[in-house]
Amino acid sequence: MKNLIIFLTLPFYFVSNFLQVKDIKESNKGAAITNLTNSSKIFYLFFKVEKTDSGSEKVTLQEKKIVDGKLKSNLISNENSGEIGDFVVSINDANGKEITRQVVEDPLNPTREVYGEDVSRNKISLQDAEFSVRYSHSEENQTVKVEKITKSGKQLVFTQRL
Repeated sequence: MKNLIIFLTLPFYFVSNFLQVKDIKESNKGAAITNLTNSSKIFYLFFKVEKTDSGSEKVTLQEKKIVDGKLKSNLISNENSGEIGDFVVSINDANGKEITRQVVEDPLNPTREVYGEDVSRNKISLQDAEFSVRYSHSEENQTVKVEKITKSGKQLVFTQRL
């Protein structure tokens, strides 16, 4: 009886694992995952963004930090998933070819949860804020570019050579 139960449950486990892998592949059609090179370092970029008197944003790179470690995968964010006001931070090689990109929720207008009688989400407006991104370190990483998603497309707000 014990052998019969084991014999009948093994195919169930194999089929269910196959279906989970298939679902993961189908759900990630909007995002591309790039394989990492044999880099054993993580590259952190720390930014500060401020609202200017004219209403535009000024982004500055405050610090670069390289630490030991390895990212399992490098998800390239789809800017279609971003909302108006979000930033798209991209790393490019020497030829200007995009290596990776990441969408960062609008740091000047973050959404915060407020706990009272019920839980609600409120957007708050800030004059300045900080945000950071991380990437797998590579010698190909030459420039960083920060763009803001607007109603009319993307607006370049910062670019710098690393």
